[in-house]
Amino acid sequence: MKKILVTGGAGYIGSHACKALKAAGYEPVTFDNLETGWRDAVKFGPFEHGDLLDRARLDEVFAAHRPVAVMHFAALSQVGEAMSQPGRYWRNNVAGSLNLIEAAVDAGCLDFVFSSTCATYGEHDNVVLDEDTPQLPLNAYGASKRAIEDVLRDFGASHDLNSVIFRYFNVAGADPEAEVGEFHRPETHLVPLMLEAIDGKRPALTVFGTDYDTRDGTCIRDYVHVCDLVDAHVLGLKWLEEGKGNRVFNLGTGSGFTVMEVIDESRAVTNRDVPYEVGPRRAGDATCLVSGSVRAERELGWTPGRSTLKMMIEDAWRWHQTGHYEQ
Repeated sequence: MKKILVTGGAGYIGSHACKALKAAGYEPVTFDNLETGWRDAVKFGPFEHGDLLDRARLDEVFAAHRPVAVMHFAALSQVGEAMSQPGRYWRNNVAGSLNLIEAAVDAGCLDFVFSSTCATYGEHDNVVLDEDTPQLPLNAYGASKRAIEDVLRDFGASHDLNSVIFRYFNVAGADPEAEVGEFHRPETHLVPLMLEAIDGKRPALTVFGTDYDTRDGTCIRDYVHVCDLVDAHVLGLKWLEEGKGNRVFNLGTGSGFTVMEVIDESRAVTNRDVPYEVGPRRAGDATCLVSGSVRAERELGWTPGRSTLKMMIEDAWRWHQTGHYEQ
């Protein structure tokens, strides 16, 4: 069984990726410092505790497991924090990723699947974003991810490192079997924040800004189901195994929903009221981010079959009701 090193495999997306990899016949090896991930989420393969800034520890793990590829999810990703603490984001996301890339190359592990973000594009109002849209990030999170993309290209040219880069949009939902799900501390993502407010675990959801130039004044985002997202990562891994070379893919649905539309759908799915209050805009938030994912559908054969707003909220609500890593 081929081993895949999954950084951030104890986190939300990484744990779902580990389940998808196991189902596809791989052995996922989770590498995580558990700063934002959960040990209980590591259910589908070996666990190695470590930090990307610790090069010696990375070398130990590569030597012990000899993975054939890396799937790199580990990163700091909070927009507000990235605005106030940019140095932390450059140090963790870029320096840590550089350590990982160099360790992989030195170990002869030359297939690399990278979790990037639509935040590299910045603000492009009323434009469906595709892979050729100029990258003009608004904060250190998006800028650090763009920098890692550049590092991967440089190592591809100098060391034959093969990479698939996924720039994806707002991820939502949970494993339909509720083995893993979305749980952050602190929580910053809209859907789980909303479910906690519905369940009385927080006073009210805050809607950041209602004066954007959108149909109801709230930000528009393209939501993709986490299971669809990780399916694309497995397809990207197979792309590299087939020797098809370096490629960038957007992952989204091409449809955007406002914050208020997500609130309305959550009310319909749960049959409960969604308590919310209006707050000021957050620095660094774009008005509208919607993906064009034609390339992924055409070249990878990827279809986001679970990415309806109703299904994403239903799966997230099921996970929310049946268990968390921390009670």
